[in-house]
Amino acid sequence: MSALAVEHGPGSGNGWDEVVRIWEETDAPEGCKVEIIEGIVTVAPSPSNEHNDIAERLHGLLYRSIPADRDWGIYQTQSISVPERVGLFIPDLLVLPRAVLRQPGNVVPAGAAELVVEITSRRNANHDRVDKLHGYASAEVPFYLLLDPWHSGRPTATLHGEPRKGKYTVLDVVKFGDPLHLPAPFDLTIDTSVFPLT
Repeated sequence: MSALAVEHGPGSGNGWDEVVRIWEETDAPEGCKVEIIEGIVTVAPSPSNEHNDIAERLHGLLYRSIPADRDWGIYQTQSISVPERVGLFIPDLLVLPRAVLRQPGNVVPAGAAELVVEITSRRNANHDRVDKLHGYASAEVPFYLLLDPWHSGRPTATLHGEPRKGKYTVLDVVKFGDPLHLPAPFDLTIDTSVFPLT
């Protein structure tokens, strides 16, 4: 992963708009993920086959759990902004009302999300465990599901919820192989034993 630091402290002259401009102008190879994490433009290579398999399996489960009265979609490449954390993330999965995407542009506010899912990779696990955790909590995303195949040699799934004052409550933590329940409005029990180990 490569990174381009942008000074964003008081008096630096580089605000949110400048960081986003740099993000927009970053020329990365096809398939790479370009994000802003704590004011730093990062470029990560495309994910592993196992990572993509986990995302695809969960994607299918989530579609079946969305209530019929909600016009929500599930997206894998949508950029979401968290300006208060100088962040612009591309979650591995994002549940979002379709109406939000009727706005012009290619970024939506993270606070519009109903659920974000991140699947850690060996190179960027701490971004998902720390920086994005704080970013999603600050934006008051109702649920953050962290699938962590790299957690101390013991893959885990952690469901965060009830965001308040920039922090989440851990609603559940299970090791891969055990079920994890995603509460209403999803009301979905996820069988983590179907996720491949990386």
